[in-house]
Amino acid sequence: MGIGVLEDRHLDRPPGTSKLGEQQQVTPDAASTSDLKKDGDIILVPQPSDSPNDPLNWSLTWKNTIMFILAFSSGVTTSLGPMISPGLVILSEQYEVDLDTVNAFMVGTIVLFTGSVTFFTASGANVWGKRPFFVISTLLLLISNVWGTFADSFPSLAAMRIFQGIASAPLETLVTSTVSDLFFVHQRGLRLSMWGCMLGAGVLIGQIVAGFIIEALGIPATFGISALIYCLLLPGMYFIVVETTYDRDASSNVKSDSASDIMDIKKGEAAEPKEKYRHQLRLFRGRLSPESFWKGVVKPFPLICFPAVIFSTLVYATFFTWLLIIGVLSVNIFSAPPYNLTPSQIGLTNIPLAIGALIFSPLSGWMADAIPVWMAKRNNGIFEPEFRLVLMLIAVPTSTAGFIGFGIASSEGLSLTWCLVWITMHSIAVPFASQASISYVIDCHTKDANQAFVTVNFIKAVMSFIASSIGNGLLTKYGPRDLFVGIAILNLAISALTIPSYIYGKRMRSWVARSDWAQKI
Repeated sequence: MGIGVLEDRHLDRPPGTSKLGEQQQVTPDAASTSDLKKDGDIILVPQPSDSPNDPLNWSLTWKNTIMFILAFSSGVTTSLGPMISPGLVILSEQYEVDLDTVNAFMVGTIVLFTGSVTFFTASGANVWGKRPFFVISTLLLLISNVWGTFADSFPSLAAMRIFQGIASAPLETLVTSTVSDLFFVHQRGLRLSMWGCMLGAGVLIGQIVAGFIIEALGIPATFGISALIYCLLLPGMYFIVVETTYDRDASSNVKSDSASDIMDIKKGEAAEPKEKYRHQLRLFRGRLSPESFWKGVVKPFPLICFPAVIFSTLVYATFFTWLLIIGVLSVNIFSAPPYNLTPSQIGLTNIPLAIGALIFSPLSGWMADAIPVWMAKRNNGIFEPEFRLVLMLIAVPTSTAGFIGFGIASSEGLSLTWCLVWITMHSIAVPFASQASISYVIDCHTKDANQAFVTVNFIKAVMSFIASSIGNGLLTKYGPRDLFVGIAILNLAISALTIPSYIYGKRMRSWVARSDWAQKI
């Protein structure tokens, strides 16, 4: 048993299980591991090829720059949905549309269409690469924000938000698989935390800034300023974010039974020339994979049968949905007595949440790498994806306490400070739950990371759309106390799946790897 993870009786190392470091004592496989590439005493997983065109071999500065641009762009894109939350009541009054309809079309629709279109963008990225989708997405988002600046009716705004959701898909779902392209297993947690930090900051800081813009300049100005930001992002996306898809198996398909044969082959083979920068700027490289595009479109659907995907989908989707619904419902709660806040003041209520996200997202990323590596060293150097799930020990109690506390505080009309303390608790929990769920599914199904995250994102989109559409109605019917206590119970029940996922995760990964139906997907 590996620190609580039950061993599998059929496979010693199911997909996801890997050797990160040497055992302290000499073992029969010492000779085989001595030839592997390492970072200190950590064996690199996956093993990079010898090609300078392999993204794993690029300089850390270059890889981190690509990651920063993608993470920042993803954060800005994610902020487009909730950034007009401080102005939802204004839109409802201006266009004489009920608040739930405004929520559905201004917040829920963009998330729903993003989740729906990712089936096509993820499959396309597998076939033609990620770069064209990133660049085109940024350009379309620029156009959509120009449209929003000059929209003068609710139907026009609603249509723009649908278009915006479609354009957002690549920047919402392809970043996680890019992390797999660029970084080794023991490096991914920190980079995913950078991405998570940008997402959290985008959602929360976007609302803070938008509150002041809406109050001073009106809602169209929020889209105008967003368009200017994408004007700055587009050159960076084109000139820095090059293609990261690389067929490592094709470049190192030589097999040999002895280490000496491998060394002789390596000495004799010609080095692959480094691709020139101007060639890296090509948007289209033709097919990078022989896989069927349409098969890739439908592939995410059966992936929901994989236990790791089920767990990650439920955890990531619910924690994100709760964060969204708190943002939507707090507009109603804080704009009504006894708080009576203005749009700019409602935006300011996101400051403690943003501070929490900015502090705990990097911390959760560091822990997502450090804790599994620490556990692997105490597990004879064997890394198990289930070690990532330890972060849920922080996420579950903080989120549960946050929901119950906010429900009681807002129901009793307690001071604004108490309300913010409790919703900040959930904001702190989100990066830990996100890190645990996303890094877990990437480790378990690295080859299918694109499609797996499509499944995760689609369920998140559907849940977010439903929640934003009926949230205010539920708040009116049940009141904040009963509603948020109910959310806390549901959240606790879903999070309890962490226990069987941790204990039986290795056996479930082995079951998937040995299943004929899974191999046909």
